[in-house]
Amino acid sequence: MSWQPQYRSSKFRHVYGKAASKEKCYDCVPITRNVHDNHFCAVNPHFIAVVTECAGGGSFLVIPINQTGKLNPNHPKICGHKGNVLDIKWNPFNDFVIASCSEDATVKIWDIPKHFLTRSITSPKRELLGHTRRVGLIEWHPTANNILFSSGYDYKIMIWNLDVEDAVISNPVKTLDAHKDVVLSMSFNTDGSLLATACRDRKIRLLDPRAGTVLQEASYKSHKVNKVLFLGNMKKLFSTGTSRWNNRQIALWDQNDLSVPLLEEDLDGSSGLLFPFYDSDTHMLYVVGKGDGNIRYYEISPEKPYLNYLMEYRSQLPQKGVGTMPKRGLEVSACEIFRFYKLIPTKSLIEPISMIVPRRSESYQEDIYPLTTGTQPALTALEWLKGVNKGPVLVSLRPGSGAVNSLPQFLEPELLMETSSLSQDKCQGRQLPPEDMQKSSKIDDSRKHLNVEEKMPKNEQVCLSNGFDVFECPPPKTENELLQMFYRQQEEIRRLREIVNQRDIQIKQLELQLRNTCMETGFY
Repeated sequence: MSWQPQYRSSKFRHVYGKAASKEKCYDCVPITRNVHDNHFCAVNPHFIAVVTECAGGGSFLVIPINQTGKLNPNHPKICGHKGNVLDIKWNPFNDFVIASCSEDATVKIWDIPKHFLTRSITSPKRELLGHTRRVGLIEWHPTANNILFSSGYDYKIMIWNLDVEDAVISNPVKTLDAHKDVVLSMSFNTDGSLLATACRDRKIRLLDPRAGTVLQEASYKSHKVNKVLFLGNMKKLFSTGTSRWNNRQIALWDQNDLSVPLLEEDLDGSSGLLFPFYDSDTHMLYVVGKGDGNIRYYEISPEKPYLNYLMEYRSQLPQKGVGTMPKRGLEVSACEIFRFYKLIPTKSLIEPISMIVPRRSESYQEDIYPLTTGTQPALTALEWLKGVNKGPVLVSLRPGSGAVNSLPQFLEPELLMETSSLSQDKCQGRQLPPEDMQKSSKIDDSRKHLNVEEKMPKNEQVCLSNGFDVFECPPPKTENELLQMFYRQQEEIRRLREIVNQRDIQIKQLELQLRNTCMETGFY
């Protein structure tokens, strides 16, 4: 039997990393010497924030993204913490709000002025007091506005609601006590209904953050986990850690079964930590090594072998931490699909590294830029705390385009059943009680809201489903692209059938209303 190599087609097969020129780097930045295993850098389209080295408390810099070159030694700082700053994160829905946590056991929320910093800031907008030991991790909720998670060395994860007017918040809305040691990593799924954690006891846990219960727990002894990451909606987890022989190792897990990993692979014998980053739009996974200059990147597929190695970016300059630019801040005209900001403390330098898909055309490349997460929250903090789940609001990266609803809004089944029963009562001439009258008014309001959402311009023909445009997508050239287009068309057909079913239900409701009106006027 002759051996036949298996070839796989991928539009990201030739992605390469390109370091920025010296003029576009950030020089003379006093990067922190702290040995804590965190990124120490946070980026959005307006600012880059980096934890700095200082004496007598903790501070970090906020630099305008376009202010490259040598940094002024007297640049204003954010210096309100009494201990070293361990983590910083920008609010995903407000580019001028940043959260920081510190060894002083506090979490602080800062407002950055839109006209940039002219003096150092020492007073935060809000201060969160609840942890008894230093706070090492913070994470914003991916879809709910003003929900912040913090994890400390008291082994607790606290959930904070920032939709209050108090400057000092002492009581979190929820405290998770499921861990017996320090939490090393936190990651949300796409709608934020599940939380995955990596703990110093080398276990991966999958939690329901609102209920505080552990849904899954991995106690696989051959993989000592350090960082864990949700892979979008693929119902898989990715983790980095070490093997029994202290080799750096990566592992892939099934979200519903954490007993044994789906895939396990040793990388090398270095001692530095591995930071994973996942791009759910391109299904690309990046693994950044701390203490070396390498960035490995893979493509994730739902079928075996799951993890497809693409290439590796190598540099002689080791990175201590790394920040990533959100997709809305990338340069789409250069086919840039990801951007890292590499912290090099030996040279006091921050170096941007762009991951680029080589294309000859200078026009907008629809196939590598599907709809992506925007700056509009899908839920309020109160809605999420009450148990509502909703995917992120998506936007197009095409210049000049706006936001697009992530999912079509339909009436709930219970609401439809109540509608039909109330209409039947009206048709039979029975008087409705006051409670049912209130329900009827709510249903009418929901109908009006649905009708407003369904109105579209007659001169525009739009067929979008998960970023797939039926009329503008180029014809498939390979078997893999043909299969992808087939699956997208099947999804589009399913979505259109749901819309048709909703229209049929609306027609029946209108018929019932017409019959009721005729019976009341005596013309039926």
